[in-house]
Amino acid sequence: MSSQPNIVYILADDWGYGDVSYLNADSKIPTPRTDRFAKEGCTFTDAHSNSAVCTPTRYGVLTGRYCFRSRLKKHVLGGYGELLIEDDRMTLASMLKDQGYATACIGKWHLGLGFQRTSGDAPSDPDSWVNDDRVDFNKPLTTGPHTVGFDYSFIIPASLDIPPYCFIEDGNVLDTPLAHQDASPRPAFWREGPRGSGQSLETALLEFTVRAEGFINQHAKENTDQPFFLYFPTPSPHTPHVPRDVFKGKSNCGAYGDYVVEHDWSIGRILDALERNGLTDNTLVVITSDNGAHMRFGMDTGEFDFEKEYGHRSNHIYRGQKSDAWDGGHRVPFFVRWPGEIPAGSTCDDTVCLTDFMATAAHIVGTKLPGDAGEDSFNILPHMCGEQNPPQRPPVIHHSVEGEFAIREDKWKLVCCPGSGGWSLRDDTVPPTEPRIQLYDMQADPEEQHNVQADHPDVVEHLTKVLNGFRESDRSV
Repeated sequence: MSSQPNIVYILADDWGYGDVSYLNADSKIPTPRTDRFAKEGCTFTDAHSNSAVCTPTRYGVLTGRYCFRSRLKKHVLGGYGELLIEDDRMTLASMLKDQGYATACIGKWHLGLGFQRTSGDAPSDPDSWVNDDRVDFNKPLTTGPHTVGFDYSFIIPASLDIPPYCFIEDGNVLDTPLAHQDASPRPAFWREGPRGSGQSLETALLEFTVRAEGFINQHAKENTDQPFFLYFPTPSPHTPHVPRDVFKGKSNCGAYGDYVVEHDWSIGRILDALERNGLTDNTLVVITSDNGAHMRFGMDTGEFDFEKEYGHRSNHIYRGQKSDAWDGGHRVPFFVRWPGEIPAGSTCDDTVCLTDFMATAAHIVGTKLPGDAGEDSFNILPHMCGEQNPPQRPPVIHHSVEGEFAIREDKWKLVCCPGSGGWSLRDDTVPPTEPRIQLYDMQADPEEQHNVQADHPDVVEHLTKVLNGFRESDRSV
């Protein structure tokens, strides 16, 4: 067995803090495997994705860097977008590979790919959402997970509701998208575009789960002296909400809740694979989400409001949802387990960010990040392990879908924009015009209902200065 721990990083897609029954006693969705896992390790109650939408968060997880420092200043990439991770930038995968790890990425990528085109020309928009009939799916991809440190990859280009609909293994499209997938309205929802015959929306999560299990099984059998890193970004429970028949009716929250149940089942299958292969004790597992849940669709049209429909608060007590600068957009479930190192049943209430795993992993494997890597990543291993008075993390920057900023330091949160990211339905308590400057005491008011900026101008001035300093510099830690 390797002296270095194996690392499994499970990143859900649009999984809200309140969707986990361990975190929300009023949840209408059973999550027994996640609940059991939480009791076996440490639960972080104040963990945040670095963005309120998925592409920027994935960039932050794999680079330890805020995505606003990249070319993508707002929104997310389309399915045909070019690779967002810059040439020669160290990633979590390449750093661990350099330290002797076998590395695998299985699941939703959504960081851009190097599709080759029949004309030889690159797309006019590097973040393109437009279906491109010039793409030659028979040619190998020039960039992707296989070029940023992953030895093995089996992915879909973006979310499961974004074309092109195909599986890609080690930079090669497995099922050429020749058929046409018609669009579906919400709440199921997917966009029209080309689809490969080998991909089914209903069984994609199952396919990824089996592939991840297979990677663990094969590695345990053939490479007992080599540690591995498995990055498992699931397509669930993001739209389309398409649970398989065996999970239908397993929650009290319709198709979405049933899909969360299937997501929990997938987590359990990965944990069981570790157990079967005798790897549990020597594996650090992280379970988290890329942003808050998206539970109100249609913006101002009121097309679908999940909370009103089922009475379930996917983002728990936290205001807002995916896309927002309010905490509902980016406060995420975050659980870690490493037997013998992380105390079972422990809790950490410190504010942390998903960018932090880059520096944490580097510390675990005993390497130092160069100055041009992990610029916004802070080692939180002492927080995971329950050390008394661990080093205090610098303030955390939050980022909305529209590229707007908020910053959190200790109990204070400064929101420098209307809190709604642009995808939320307003409820009756939200004024028609939100103030651009909002200050909240997150200890006294975690639901962000009382803007106290007028009472604390000194705090506003201080946090504005810190935020501007981080934005103007190359790093924040």
